[in-house]
Amino acid sequence: MRILAIDTALGLCAACVQQDDAETPLSAESLVMERGHAEALLPLIERVMARVDGGFKSLDRVAVTIGPGSFTGIRVGIAAARAIGLAAKIPVVGVTSLTAFAAPLVARGQQRLVGAAIDARHGHVFFQAVAPGGRSVVNARHISIRDAARALGAGPAVLAGSGAGLVAAEARALGVDVSTEGVNMAPQIAWVARLGLTADPATALPKPFYLRPADAKPQTAAQIPRQPVPQ
Repeated sequence: MRILAIDTALGLCAACVQQDDAETPLSAESLVMERGHAEALLPLIERVMARVDGGFKSLDRVAVTIGPGSFTGIRVGIAAARAIGLAAKIPVVGVTSLTAFAAPLVARGQQRLVGAAIDARHGHVFFQAVAPGGRSVVNARHISIRDAARALGAGPAVLAGSGAGLVAAEARALGVDVSTEGVNMAPQIAWVARLGLTADPATALPKPFYLRPADAKPQTAAQIPRQPVPQ
């Protein structure tokens, strides 16, 4: 099976093509960016696909990160993935950013609690934790850094993700045995692809995975009050 993976949920605009029996992607590219995913994504995908024999016709599936992350970035990636899936008549699956951060550590057979943390700002993180073997301990949620640290118990634990350092510092202050690995702004695109290859299209839907309301609020201060309709 051959899959195109797309990630625009956080600080990268990334895509790769992965074959299920290959160690490394057939083609991959990523750009560091906080904004501008909408303009950068399609040209990036075109460059990635141009380096793959058979192009879009050779794909069997598309995977896309669905969040948590940037509201705009998530929507950009999902829209592109759905469009490609529709045009190529292939399934599209969603992969959460937290799972993609944790997956490399879980795959190594860690005998420690594995936590994935994304900096959500204002003293909070998007957080998820799994026990050795992949059993969920803390389901994905938006919580304070301190609560995430407390959720690690006494440890030992290893953390990944853009918020890993924040949670680790708080956990160490509480006496928790914790280390960090992969304190990156976004998950590895190859792992988004690997998770997408094993996902069930019936349940891993390409729908936004939001853990908090949008920061942007409708502007109401300058609104003109509606006049009553004459009876």
